[in-house]
Amino acid sequence: MTFTKTSQKFGQWADSRANTVFGLGFSSEQQLTKFAEKFQEVKEAARLARDKSQEKTETSSNHSQESGCESPSSTQASSVNGTDDEKASHVGPADTHLKSENDKLKIALTQSAANVKKWEVELQTLRESNARLTAALQESAASVEQWKRQFSLCREENDRLRNKIDELEEQCSEINREKERNTQLKQRIEELESEVREKETELNDLRKQSEIIPQLMSECEYVSEKLEAAERDNQNLEGKVRSLKTDIEESKYRQRHLKVELKSFLEVLDAKIDGLHDFRRGLSKLGADS
Repeated sequence: MTFTKTSQKFGQWADSRANTVFGLGFSSEQQLTKFAEKFQEVKEAARLARDKSQEKTETSSNHSQESGCESPSSTQASSVNGTDDEKASHVGPADTHLKSENDKLKIALTQSAANVKKWEVELQTLRESNARLTAALQESAASVEQWKRQFSLCREENDRLRNKIDELEEQCSEINREKERNTQLKQRIEELESEVREKETELNDLRKQSEIIPQLMSECEYVSEKLEAAERDNQNLEGKVRSLKTDIEESKYRQRHLKVELKSFLEVLDAKIDGLHDFRRGLSKLGADS
């Protein structure tokens, strides 16, 4: 399996046995890089373990083949060099041990052959999975390119829609301003209509008053006559007021003269009272001396 970075924050790998492609998203590109490095370390460790197991298997198979080849030669040498009596004497525990060793080697060869077939099947499976993974990676790369193109188209469409939204918002603001102007105009119209109704009411009142103008004129003439009589009375009253003012001035003069005389009298009275106080103090002193 091979981990591939498809973007700055996303990576994927394919499992050929399960025929599945896995993907992971990361919050940052640093975390994605760390995961890719750790993925590669685990992959290398698995490869090294697999290589070591293969070397051990090949070594065991080589040893089994060598022992299998040596046992027939030894038996052939014993059959050539020895007589029938020697053969009969040599047939015993050693031969039985060799047969058992030979059987074990045959079993080991059979197992190694089965393992080789199994490894060939696994190798073929790995090749197929690698091919599928390569195809999947190519498809993913193509899909990434397609996604990039779609993303650029979407971005262009988004920019166009944003411009359109800005235009619509500007139009909406213009419509709102027009609505505000219309509202203000409606309010002004309502105010003017109310003023017109008030003027009409005043006009009706003036018309009603114009009907009573002749009566008001007659009343005005009557009032003007009364005003003339009142003016004459006022002139008479003014003469009386002037005479009263003269009398008041004379009374004020008399009051001032009386105040002066009263002041002088009070001064004389105060002097006499002071003399009486002195006389009283003298009497009191004489009484105290006597």
